[in-house]
Amino acid sequence: MPRHVLFLLRHALIGCALAVLFVGGLIAFDVARLGELVLHSSNGLLAALVLTVALAITFGSVQMGFAVMLLGEDDGTGGRRQMTPRPALVPVRVRSRDAMIRRTPRRID
Repeated sequence: MPRHVLFLLRHALIGCALAVLFVGGLIAFDVARLGELVLHSSNGLLAALVLTVALAITFGSVQMGFAVMLLGEDDGTGGRRQMTPRPALVPVRVRSRDAMIRRTPRRID
């Protein structure tokens, strides 16, 4: 399998694992009485499964995007290219509109 597919798959699985931990935490800590609802309802396990799948898709996508955005650009030497520093900001004087209006002579007809 290509390296980039394995990279995305690995990070998708990390996001899915985080989703399972998150739903487990929601149920274990009984956030908004969700744990009680899941454990005492006849369809509670189905609801927990649906919530886990939905959050796994979301967290997996976010984790993949996060990993891709953190990729550095290779400079050919095996390291990451250093970002060039930004040029220093130089202050510029700008005359206000009121100052320009006051300096223009008025014509009297």
